[in-house]
Amino acid sequence: MACCGNSYCCQCCCREGETRTPEELAILGEIRDEEDEILPRKDYESLDYDRCINEPYVEVLEGMDNKKAKKYEAVRWILVFTIGVTVGLVGMFVDFFVRLFSHLKFTLVGNSVEECSEKGCLALSLLELLAFNMSFVFIASVLVLIEPVAAGSGIPEIKSYLNGVKIPGIVRLRTFICKIVGVLFTVSGGLFVGKEGPMIHSGAIVGAGLPQFQSITFKKIRFDFPYFRSDRDKRDFVSAGAAAGVAAAFGAPIGGTLFSLEEGSSFWNQALTWKVLFCSMSATFTLNFFRSGIHFNKWGIFQLPGLLNFGEFKCPEGDKNCHLWTIVDLAFFVLMGVVGGLLGALFNFVNKSLAKYRIRHIHPKAKFIRVLESLLVTMVTTVVIFVASMTLGECRDLVSPTTHNTTVTVANKDDIHSTIRQFFCPNKTYNDMATLFFNPQEAAIYQLFHQNGTFSPVTLSVFFVLYFLLACWTYGVSVPSGLFVPALLGGAAFGRLVANLLNINLGMDIYSGTYALIGAASFLGGVVRMTISLTVILIESTNEISYGLPIMITLMVAKWTGDFFNKGIYDIHIDLKGVPLLEWETEVEMDKLTASDIMEPNLTYVYPHTRVQSLVSILRTTVYHAFPVVTENRQNERDFMKGNILVSNNIRFKKSSVVSRASEQRRRSQSMKSYPSSELRNVCDDQAVVVEPAEEGEDMLQQMLERRYAPYPNLYPDQSPSEEWTMEERFRPLTFHGLILRSQLVNLLIRGVCYAENQSSATQPRLSYAEMTEDYPRYPDIHDLDLALLNPRMIVDVTPYMNPCPYTVSSNTHISQVFNLFRTMGLRHLPVVNAVGEIVGIITRHNLTHEFLLAKLRQHYITV
Repeated sequence: MACCGNSYCCQCCCREGETRTPEELAILGEIRDEEDEILPRKDYESLDYDRCINEPYVEVLEGMDNKKAKKYEAVRWILVFTIGVTVGLVGMFVDFFVRLFSHLKFTLVGNSVEECSEKGCLALSLLELLAFNMSFVFIASVLVLIEPVAAGSGIPEIKSYLNGVKIPGIVRLRTFICKIVGVLFTVSGGLFVGKEGPMIHSGAIVGAGLPQFQSITFKKIRFDFPYFRSDRDKRDFVSAGAAAGVAAAFGAPIGGTLFSLEEGSSFWNQALTWKVLFCSMSATFTLNFFRSGIHFNKWGIFQLPGLLNFGEFKCPEGDKNCHLWTIVDLAFFVLMGVVGGLLGALFNFVNKSLAKYRIRHIHPKAKFIRVLESLLVTMVTTVVIFVASMTLGECRDLVSPTTHNTTVTVANKDDIHSTIRQFFCPNKTYNDMATLFFNPQEAAIYQLFHQNGTFSPVTLSVFFVLYFLLACWTYGVSVPSGLFVPALLGGAAFGRLVANLLNINLGMDIYSGTYALIGAASFLGGVVRMTISLTVILIESTNEISYGLPIMITLMVAKWTGDFFNKGIYDIHIDLKGVPLLEWETEVEMDKLTASDIMEPNLTYVYPHTRVQSLVSILRTTVYHAFPVVTENRQNERDFMKGNILVSNNIRFKKSSVVSRASEQRRRSQSMKSYPSSELRNVCDDQAVVVEPAEEGEDMLQQMLERRYAPYPNLYPDQSPSEEWTMEERFRPLTFHGLILRSQLVNLLIRGVCYAENQSSATQPRLSYAEMTEDYPRYPDIHDLDLALLNPRMIVDVTPYMNPCPYTVSSNTHISQVFNLFRTMGLRHLPVVNAVGEIVGIITRHNLTHEFLLAKLRQHYITV
């Protein structure tokens, strides 16, 4: 069986009745029904972190002196500061309206419950709560219909972007608006979601948009400053924006910097670290300034550094028997880490099953079905909250802050008492279930961390189970939603339950807030599997460095335990979307493979000087995003002129090299379709082509190169491949000169960059760097080209615009070296050349995914 696999198009020439092996399915990127596994899709494009050092870019560098370089560096710092301030203002906007809507909802419904508890009209209170929640969630769900990528937290998408994958629409202005407005209505609508994850996504969008000095949505916003319009610069600013989002969400600038480093960025340097940290500090400062001023009505003080405030953990003054934690507690923390990892793995398993169900049964249907699902989840959540608060809670005594082993400031004490719910309870008591359910989630976390009264073990158990199930069901519906706060709240309830059991059953004198914090860390770590950044985020949020060791140990144990069963929640959703994410490193056994084993050998290439009709044919009949620029090697030295530069092609090949290459290409091309009237060199006939042996004593290379019919002269290519060619004619040795992107070729054609056959290439119009990047990031498509305006006989000199010095690897390079080069340098295409400079294949991101490498390794074992 011979199947053909294209880098992007999964076409197959298999005969009817034949089935593909699992290895071939993995390489083609299809779904294996037997394992019900979604494999990486091949329609995702890669970002290109490597700079294209072509002539327009070199002209910019030549005009750059130290003064201009310092000017642009100053602009970078100003942009980084502006991104941080903007993210802080966005966080303030979201927080202000979430507090406003939540306060309005809980005040009206709370008053209604108090009145109806005596009059017996609680059903009316439930209807009021349903009206609020379903109206808010309906607005959020409609916004997601407008921009589908605004759904969820956005962290999987931003992690993929920082890893080097281009997710369509992920950093657009419309996505930003839908995300910000949608998340404030989602959180206000009572769903078990958080606004911290969407803040990270929003920060990344701000980082991607501001440095472009233009807007695709608003065409009139366009400034002549193209110097940051590249994947490299944009990705750096996205890293800064995502870090600023973390800093604004948790008041953790250092944690935000580590988040961008740990969760995605493959390329990092010292200068970028400093800029990202400065951006995070700017966001934290801005949010702290405005939130503190609005909340306390005193401007200039800084008491609320992030959207999620953990409060201050400390023992009462004068109580020498009180300790935040002891060495004995550390053993319980390890056990809590194990349980947190198990719970996180269960959460991820259930959520993955629900996500697969949505992909197969909900997403293919009409879009309004997604809105109905969101409303269904909202209705069930609202009913559970209301019924549990009214019927399952216990009346607990309200303990004074000075009579227990915790203490809070006056402001924090007021916050705690303002969120106490006394539904159906007498004075000086409170309903513990209603206090957890009938409050904003941040207030419930604060209660579990600092409430001096006790929560019933039964209440905590019921609350955790209900919250676990509903949060798992909610994450993945078509609304903007975060997962940090639900995981923290559920984990805090688990930790407070452990503290109550130790205090009541074992009589241990422990600090309940510490156990609630460790429980929150264990469950959150078990779900998201973050270690370094999450440790620093929690330390900065608590403002207590002594918690560093317990939090670190708990997160490590939770991650190890969860990794034994499945991946983190964000990695799971990345896999479900089919994103070709590259891990930090490959497995050791992958080094049994080399670059030649995984590369794409069937190449489509162009000559330095190519006719317009050939370029149009290539661009319209292929979906490749890069094309090698090559020249053929002939026995006689042939030169081609590129302006005033003479490029020689005088490499001699031996007979064995040509024969082996021809036979190899013939074997690989048996199942490839022919593309007539196009400049594709990887064509193949429907029937096998037999190369007649050369006469005795005759050199095959000499015979091939001395043919009068030379279809592609170096300087003026005129003909297209013919089915009458022999294999040697189709696959002549090709000297590699550089890479040119599809977007660059289309740009040249649309702008009419070409010259006539009777003219010199020096008469070809020249494009500046600004003109080459004017349409970034949405370059025109080949189908936007008006062919009536082009003369198909004109010739395009692509050499000034190609990348003449891309990274290359030898065909014998081991996979670990290829992988490290590709990921570390943030490459998009990696040409593979042999010992004499002939290009033999190209490696892309899809050739380095774990599934592809595993399939190739299995094929290697079968071959061996």
